[in-house]
Amino acid sequence: MSKTDALKALEKKVDRLARQLGIVEDIHAVRCLHFIYGYYIDMCLYDEAVALFAEDGSVRFLNGLYKGKAGVKRLYCDWFRKTFTKGHNGPVFGFLLDHLQMQDVVSIAANRKSARARFRALNMIGYHDKKPERLDHMPQQFWGGGIYENMYVKDKEVWKIKYLDYVGRWQAPYEQGWAHSSGHLPPFEKTYPENPIGPDEILPEMPYSWPETSVVPFHYRHPVTGEPWKPQGS
Repeated sequence: MSKTDALKALEKKVDRLARQLGIVEDIHAVRCLHFIYGYYIDMCLYDEAVALFAEDGSVRFLNGLYKGKAGVKRLYCDWFRKTFTKGHNGPVFGFLLDHLQMQDVVSIAANRKSARARFRALNMIGYHDKKPERLDHMPQQFWGGGIYENMYVKDKEVWKIKYLDYVGRWQAPYEQGWAHSSGHLPPFEKTYPENPIGPDEILPEMPYSWPETSVVPFHYRHPVTGEPWKPQGS
């Protein structure tokens, strides 16, 4: 091999390795972004959580779609924060809201400007006997779990949440356990502004909820066969 050919081969190798490294860095950034989101939700830091979203970002929660920063803020600040912490941005005495994020599968688009990711959440929620204020509509202590199938976008080299799709799979009071429990939140029937904390759009289907066991569709193809997952009989 001539020196010219060797130099060209080396340049190609460097370009390939640089691209592979960039993809690895993107995967790490998306993972950290979602893990950071989980930590903010743990501590009821809803302003910080909302700031992780793109300006045109959105959230699917139950059978509702919250659109744009205004919709995202309505969900986290007008609903969750007022419910859990009475308007305080941050943790309050005696209230537990841990959201463990795990089992991540991150897929970076070919142009490295967007990404998809799947995460599993395990939730431990409740309040201590010494907490002065109680939430009558929920058990004192309960488990919960669900699946995220999210989209992310790189905005001026900063990764942000484009679409957060959380499917709450199950919830169970600690004492009762999941064998005797069922879905806990009813579907939306009215949109904003008729419902002040409602979504901008009601979606046609309510996500799966225990004891339903349907698969939350995978964004990725099978790593061996290369085939997308399809429901049986489709």
